[in-house]
Amino acid sequence: MNMNKKKILIVTRNLPPLIGGMERLNWHIADELSHENEILLLSHKDAQNTAPQNCNFYGVRLNPLPLFLITAFIKTFLICIFKKPDILFAGSGLTAPIVVFWAKFFRKKSIVYIHGLDIATNHSIYNLLWVPFIRNADQVIVNSTPTQEICERKSISKNKINIIHPGVTFPPLDRDELIIKELKQTYQLENSKILLSVGRLTKRKALKEFVNLSLPEIINKVPNTKLVIIGDTPSQALNKNLQSKEEILRIAAQHNIEKHLIFIGNISNEMILSSWFYLADLHVFPVKHILDDPEGFGMVAIEAASHGTPTVAFATGGIIDAVKSNVSGYLIEPENYKQLTTQTIELLRHLKKIKTEKCKSFAERFAWHQLLNKFNNIINYMEKNK
Repeated sequence: MNMNKKKILIVTRNLPPLIGGMERLNWHIADELSHENEILLLSHKDAQNTAPQNCNFYGVRLNPLPLFLITAFIKTFLICIFKKPDILFAGSGLTAPIVVFWAKFFRKKSIVYIHGLDIATNHSIYNLLWVPFIRNADQVIVNSTPTQEICERKSISKNKINIIHPGVTFPPLDRDELIIKELKQTYQLENSKILLSVGRLTKRKALKEFVNLSLPEIINKVPNTKLVIIGDTPSQALNKNLQSKEEILRIAAQHNIEKHLIFIGNISNEMILSSWFYLADLHVFPVKHILDDPEGFGMVAIEAASHGTPTVAFATGGIIDAVKSNVSGYLIEPENYKQLTTQTIELLRHLKKIKTEKCKSFAERFAWHQLLNKFNNIINYMEKNK
């Protein structure tokens, strides 16, 4: 029996089946913590069927957002009354006020996990009401070095902040040659060089700009290149700076390269997604630098690396922690599309410049199973400093 076992209430809007890095991260945090603790998980009702099995789930309506926040606030109070958690954990800045308020009220400890947009936003109401609660959490966990720097600029005590990077399933699923062969045949990819983009179609991901400013020259120099796009315009995202498949195709048509784009949409089947990572020659991550909408980390670059697939990315936001130049890919000066184009062409022509095993070794540092020890260190620290 684990004598240090804690009862932890996790409050978050970000859980599957909503799609995104924050959703995967919160799922794995709950799952890993449940191995040694009793986890109470409060989220939207749609998450119940996919929530980690060892968690006690409590659901509220996802939309509208104000109703989610109000009902989550009330339900957190009731859970604290009847279940008496030791620690309250906010899966993002959105639920920080709920967690910190009730933790103070019941004299419990609070932890808030901060993603880039959680703290970088310039929304006046959020900065007025939400950020002070984040400052008052007992511990603030951030997803990258740049996110930590933003927290410090917003007067969150450095002594409260710890970095725990999002993770990856490692080792990845085994390579399935039959599925890979089927994908090649279905999408006519035999003898193609495959660039892969995985993620939601948002302004920050900047696929439209990549297709406009880099892809035509890449195809000119490496004519058998295909850009495979996995992901879609998110319908439930709070951030509405979006791009669409139609916009991207219009740009491609202007350069007469639309036949080099393949839109797959969202993929829920992990084996098929894994097969795309194996199939790709290179993962492209042309994230745009947006001051109040930074890329918090860049989990997809770690996922690519775990399959031995290198990434070419702009060095912005938390991507600087997620890609290591000359090891798991290359980091490019932000907005330097000429350099991005040149480096992509170079790697497509000389793929062995990035060693597969180095790529995988880098990704292994971010394995999900390492989350538990990192969180335990923070929980133990809080216990010693009651």
